[in-house]
Order: sequence, then C-alpha cells, then structure tokens
Amino acid sequence: MEQEKKNSLGELMKITMEHIKTMADANTIIGTPIQAEGVTLIPVSRVSFGMGGGGTEFTTKQHPNQGFGGGSAASAKLEPVAFLVVREDGSVKLLPVAPPAATTVDRVIETVPEVVDKITGFIESQQQKKAQKEAEGDFVE
Repeated sequence: MEQEKKNSLGELMKITMEHIKTMADANTIIGTPIQAEGVTLIPVSRVSFGMGGGGTEFTTKQHPNQGFGGGSAASAKLEPVAFLVVREDGSVKLLPVAPPAATTVDRVIETVPEVVDKITGFIESQQQKKAQKEAEGDFVE
C-alpha cells in the first residue's frame, strides 16, 4: 500500500477545516456583552461557512508519482440578527435587527406603501383642483 503523500488533497482539506473550527466558536454567535447604564446588550449573530477545494496529482520525469497541485478556500459570513437586552430589574427582551432589502424586488415592495400614498395624494389634489374650478364656474372637460 502506498503511503499517503504529504501534500495530498486530504491533507489540504484537513488544514482548511482546522482553520474553520478556530473561527466557529460560541463567541462568534453570541457576542461579548456590552454594559451601558443599567442595561446589558448581548449581540446575537448568524454565521455561515462555505468551503471548497480541489487538486490533482501528476508526474514529472524527475519525480514520478510525486507531483501534486491543488488549492482550497473557505469563507465565513457573519450577520447580526438581534440583541438580547437585559435590564437591571431582570427583564429580558429580544430586539431583532431588520436586514436590509436584498434585491430590487424587496426594495420595491418596501416602498410600495409610500408610493401608493404619494399617488393617492396627487389624485386627491387634482380632484380638489377640478372641483374648485367647477365651483368657480370654470368647467373643465
């Protein structure tokens, strides 16, 4: 049986996973408490990790069965989700952090009530102007 090569893909992935483990501790998700005027704020976050890698073994004339080329990558994403608010009287409240709109459609949906209010206001003002002109005797077709 051939001994596993020192620079194999498995070794590369193992090292990458060890680095991810060091990033993913409990303090990443539940942050360090912040004290402020009788209130303790504890940040709560969502952590996402992604990892990928690949490699190939190749031979050269000088070193048959010893060539290896590969790479790996890892990514971490930390998103604030909420704050736990702990007051001196012992009450605890979860204060969610609203995420920003992710897509154009989300932004449009968020602004629809405002746009509808503006359009409604414009139509009402036009109707009032028309009614006022009709009341003054200026008929508008």
